[in-house]
Amino acid sequence: MSLTNAEKFECPYCMTYNDLEIDEANDVGQQQIVDCQICCSPIELSIIDNGFGIEIIAKRDDD
Repeated sequence: MSLTNAEKFECPYCMTYNDLEIDEANDVGQQQIVDCQICCSPIELSIIDNGFGIEIIAKRDDD
């Protein structure tokens, strides 16, 4: 049994989808900075539980 869930989010720079493993017990409510798997730009991620499931909000690092 895996403790993580595979999720996808769209890069705000190049608009391609990136994969992310989320550990719901530790990652929800946290912010992370990850690099896009395609264009390597820094992305600021907010991982929240919106009541219907996990939501990933991806923003440009310079916003």
